Parts: sequence; structure tokens; C-alpha cells
Amino acid sequence: MPDHPVGTSRVRVSNFSVSLDGYGAGPRQSFDHPLGIGGHRLHDWMFATRGGRAQLGRDGGEDGLDNRFFQAGQDGVGATIIGRNMFGPSRGPWPAEPWNGWWGQHPPFHHPVFVLTHQARPPLRLAGGTTFHFVQDGIQAALERAREAAGERDVRIGGGVHTIRQYLHAGLIDELHLVLVPVLLGDGERLFDGVSPGGGRPGYHCVELVSSPAVVHLRLCRTPDA
Repeated sequence: MPDHPVGTSRVRVSNFSVSLDGYGAGPRQSFDHPLGIGGHRLHDWMFATRGGRAQLGRDGGEDGLDNRFFQAGQDGVGATIIGRNMFGPSRGPWPAEPWNGWWGQHPPFHHPVFVLTHQARPPLRLAGGTTFHFVQDGIQAALERAREAAGERDVRIGGGVHTIRQYLHAGLIDELHLVLVPVLLGDGERLFDGVSPGGGRPGYHCVELVSSPAVVHLRLCRTPDA
């Protein structure tokens, strides 16, 4: 997990969990099941780590390989892009009492977050330095705004599955860190559905493949001049 050179900024996906059968979320996502049926199991490894538990305001947790990857995924990020589905369960026009995210008044980001949406909404400022900006102009516009906000720090594509797929299709992701979790979901959203290897887009090569007792960490980087 080497640090990238000072002065360079990447677009990256970090700590994104997928099942053995390729799903990044389970079926039938809803208010009660934001990650789909069974999808919460994809993140058990994360909340067993010291960093993941600290994010929930809890003590303890393991301090080994999984924790080091979790922390590396947080470090060096200056802005995050997420889809509306990751922000909340509502669709269409924002309700009269707008949803303010799954994370309450203290989101874990501590930097600007750009939410892809088709519905206008003013910025939402919450505690700890997180401001949600709602972008109606698509993934390129969101990335331009996120790069400006991040400066020399990285832009993280936070999810969900559909959002990451859009950036992969567009060839805009420099580094992809996947966490392979030994569960089978059987249905839901596959991360690589419709993503053709090559397909006129930059290729990727594996730069790190390691496992803990819980999960496998796979880090892919854009192939130079691909």
C-alpha cells in the first residue's frame, strides 16, 4: 500500500467489497436493507477493524492487515463522489423533509462529497467538515468539481455499484481496490456487469494481492499507455 508521489492526484475506489459471485450489493435494496438482502455481510470485515469501529464511535477492533487497508482507503482523499442510491433511499423529487444521508449529523467523510442526482438541491453542510453537493450534470461534471475541491489529494469514487460502473465505463478510474468477501449473495448488483475488458478503455493490472483470515484484498492500477 505505497503512498503516491506528492503532487499527484488519483481517481480511486477503495475498500469496495464484492461477494465471491461478483455482487457489490444484494437484491431488493430498501430503507430496511440499504445494501440489499444479505448485503451487510460484505462489510463485516470492515467493522471488525480498529478503524472501522472507530468510525462508528466504538473502541477495540483488529489492527492487522485489514485495518491497514481500511486506513489506507481513508488517507489522502480530498473529495468523494457517490450516487444518490448510496446517499439515501428516496427517488424522484426530494421530499418536503429532505433525507440527509444514512450517517446522521456526523458523516464519516470530513471533506466535500458530490452526490449524482437528477434533482436540484442546495448543498448540505453537516458536522465534521462534510458538505454534500448535489450534481445534476453527470459523472464528468461531478469529477471536475471533485478534483477542484480535492486539490492535490485524491478523488474517491465511493459507490454504489452503478456509480463505480459508470466511471469504469468512462475509463476514469486510476486505481481500484476490491475486497473479495467469502460469501455468496446469489443476486443483486454485479460490479462488472457490462464492463468489457479492454473495450477501447484503459486496461488494468494487478499490483497487490494479499489475504487476511477474513478477506482477500485486490488492488488494480491503470496500465500505463493502455
